[in-house]
Amino acid sequence: MLTTRIFLQCAFITVLWANTACGSPAVCTNCDSTKINPDEEIITKIITGADQVPLYINYLKGKNIGMVINQTSVIGKNLKPSVDSLLHAGITIKKIFGPEHGFRGNASNGASVNDDVDAKTGLPVISLYGNKHYKPTAEDLKGLDLMIFDVQDVGVRFYTYISTLHYVMEACAENNIELMILDRPNPNGYLIDGPILDTANVPRAFVAMHPIPISHGMTIAEYAQMINGEGWLKDGLKCKLKIIRVANYKHSLPYKLPVNPSPNLNTDQSIILYPSICLFEGTTLSLGRGTFFPFLEVGHPLLKGKYSFSFTPLSIKGMSEDPPQKDKECFGVDLRAQSTDMIRKKGRLDLSLLMELYKAFPDKAHFFNAYFTKLSGTPELRKQIEAGKSEEEIRKSWEPGLIKFKTIRRKYLLYE
Repeated sequence: MLTTRIFLQCAFITVLWANTACGSPAVCTNCDSTKINPDEEIITKIITGADQVPLYINYLKGKNIGMVINQTSVIGKNLKPSVDSLLHAGITIKKIFGPEHGFRGNASNGASVNDDVDAKTGLPVISLYGNKHYKPTAEDLKGLDLMIFDVQDVGVRFYTYISTLHYVMEACAENNIELMILDRPNPNGYLIDGPILDTANVPRAFVAMHPIPISHGMTIAEYAQMINGEGWLKDGLKCKLKIIRVANYKHSLPYKLPVNPSPNLNTDQSIILYPSICLFEGTTLSLGRGTFFPFLEVGHPLLKGKYSFSFTPLSIKGMSEDPPQKDKECFGVDLRAQSTDMIRKKGRLDLSLLMELYKAFPDKAHFFNAYFTKLSGTPELRKQIEAGKSEEEIRKSWEPGLIKFKTIRRKYLLYE
């Protein structure tokens, strides 16, 4: 019976590719968002919004289009860049907009990226991560009828693609341009955890935009609906959205990304560990940047004698060219044997390693840096760790904010 059902769905998809059509339940706009009916669920592979070309190709015809894309914006089993596929189909793409790490995804973390011209397509590439140019200008959007946002996110507050999403939505709203989102799964969609960003005590930053927890458990399209619905755009603006949903997706499903979302998230383990481990970026310790296993190694020269595992960060072009503790042997913890299944089963952020290494570090006055408050979203977490609070005590302080967030989040979900 199951084989028959899968065969029928494959046949249905084949017909869609042959006869492009709109109006599918996989497409939603501000006013016609649809929910998956569990009774009609078909067990098959996850299909990204971008891969469902027949659902949106007709809508693009005759329009001048801008695309917010990077190396993750691919279509099909051959992972062809979506811009190339759409150009080949006769769609008029006028401009490319690139987030942090650039359109090709090969710029180091935090590196300013300049505007450019794409050698393959000849299209102008406007950087949304260069010289504080986070938001498209009216001139950037001039002549465009529609913007497409197709970037793979990892579901964490300080991962900057959702900040780029905010500014693109704001610019589109100001210039009366519709934004189509080709939705993609959140590999950390199962996880809703961490302190809520304390907007009263943490200055707004590109890694600290909205009052959400560290891990929000939403896809890019769901998050866009939250930005609109909670009035987070300037002056309460609303961006007109058209969403192409992921097929056969639930937040609880594991998802293996076909392309690395950024240079230093280059393994399934690093992506799943990222919500917890990235807090070390707010300390003096090395997170393995400058090695080929970033976010899977944590250490510092002063931990020599306390840990036997060691690594030495070096300058690696396109990954980390000036990493913390560069050229110094760091001693600490190797996370490469971590099981992604076990991490997922825990279903929560893990503060144990952060607390362990703080206790082991001999120079506690210089363990944390100012960036820690931006990443954690609150001045309280540092104080709690320094005061020797237990992990359970710390987690209990998050509960009121998480309960409130989960209630708000439910309004914007597109998937179970």
